[in-house]
Amino acid sequence: MATPRLIATDLDGTLLRSDGTLSPRTRAALAAVERAGIPVVLVTGRPSRVVDALLEIIGPHHVIAANGAAVHTPDGSLALASPLPPAAATGLVTGLRAAVPGVSFAVEYDRDFGHEPDYPTWSFGSDAVELVGAAEALVSRTPARPLLKILAHHPTLPLDDFVARAASAVGPCAETTHSTGLSLVEFSAPGVTKATTLVEWSKRLGIGADEIAAFGDMPNDLPMLTVAGHSYAMANAHPDVLATARHRTSSNDEDGVAQVLEGFLDTLVA
Repeated sequence: MATPRLIATDLDGTLLRSDGTLSPRTRAALAAVERAGIPVVLVTGRPSRVVDALLEIIGPHHVIAANGAAVHTPDGSLALASPLPPAAATGLVTGLRAAVPGVSFAVEYDRDFGHEPDYPTWSFGSDAVELVGAAEALVSRTPARPLLKILAHHPTLPLDDFVARAASAVGPCAETTHSTGLSLVEFSAPGVTKATTLVEWSKRLGIGADEIAAFGDMPNDLPMLTVAGHSYAMANAHPDVLATARHRTSSNDEDGVAQVLEGFLDTLVA
């Protein structure tokens, strides 16, 4: 197998261990492939507002955040944003609230976060700013900052049922996915996924999708794993990811990504 020219890796459940830390072995492997001339891009559902903190933990790499809605340079600067249009955001919130009574919402901007009063506090950090009233009033306005992602929670529906009903209600006005295994559904602009942004960014580097090695563990990684020429599912991955990826590696707690990267490096020096 040819050595890839770009490494794309999810974070939670993939690159990071279950306690949220990055092992010294994995940090060293990421730095080594960068030194070998193979760029690393961190591809995550996490929002732009946490990119600076992530780079402090992981090291200076490009970051595709918010499921593809934003690209950040290794110093944390916002290089590209694909926000939800206000009309689409308004239709999404009103349509889903009507179709699935009891749902509550949060919104992710490029650096800010807000949530409705009923949105669960366990899903965000202490820096959240509570919205006044309903999300409809917020997303209907065109903000000065990009609206990158809308999140929805339902207190009683099983996740698979909630995802199916949400996707049906929202239709083509947004991309619908989930990534945490908890009762949260995530929405980004139509046509914006980890895969579309990764392919667009790699083209700017003169790298084709077939030259990318991608690692993931959850359903929001599926588009990225499908387009990458070298796709790896973690041993701890969701069954759909295990069924889709061309290769498997050890779990995130066993430094599965690092094991593969070390193999690539061995090939380069052989």
